[in-house]
Amino acid sequence: ETHGITFRIQISVKELLDTDVLLKLIFHLPVNYPSTPPDISVNSDQLTRAQCIDVKDKLLEQAKKHLSEPMVHDLILWIQQHLKYVIKQSATVRSEKTTLSEGTSTEDGVWMLFLHLDHMRAKAKYVKTVEKWASDLRLTGRLMFMGKIILILLQGDKSNIKEYLILQKTSKVDVDSSGKKCREKMISVLCETRVQSQHKRFQTFEVKEYSTLNELQKEFETAGLATLFSEFVPPLLK
Repeated sequence: ETHGITFRIQISVKELLDTDVLLKLIFHLPVNYPSTPPDISVNSDQLTRAQCIDVKDKLLEQAKKHLSEPMVHDLILWIQQHLKYVIKQSATVRSEKTTLSEGTSTEDGVWMLFLHLDHMRAKAKYVKTVEKWASDLRLTGRLMFMGKIILILLQGDKSNIKEYLILQKTSKVDVDSSGKKCREKMISVLCETRVQSQHKRFQTFEVKEYSTLNELQKEFETAGLATLFSEFVPPLLK
């Protein structure tokens, strides 16, 4: 009732580059859908990550044309009919976008996401998955371990931050107590906000372990995030 509905759809698109393409689409419908368009995530083993992002962008463009009316079915039909065109245009459009963003990028366009995870049973696999998502979505930041505390701090484009959050909540990233793959149910979004001028931009995504709370605090202070630390981290120790 407060977060909307998230669901997955898999469609196969025929006759694209002499192979069938299986698109895995995730739609998150907010509570005020269809007045507000859905958040969309696109994955495919046959497409590159850049191509998947271009498909997502095209779907979001189409969604804006269908505001105030149910649109998911229309979006699926549209991408089935236009996927070949989108992929052909992908390289050219992405090159132009990159050039434009490099010339006009501002700090105001960068967002930050701060997450707390309760546990990781399959730690090695979980860490690899988070690293891959961050790389695919061009996000920087830290996956931080301090005792039993697990924190994820991400910076990047707002739409990619939102896509990461959808992946984090809907993918089978861990295992339950019986060893069966499961989705992440024990996650808390501590903060999601625009990066401010006093915040340091992370240049890479790193996995780091800290032996003391002071070490963890210094990481935040160095990044200009002392307030974020003091507001959210000490309560996790109680």
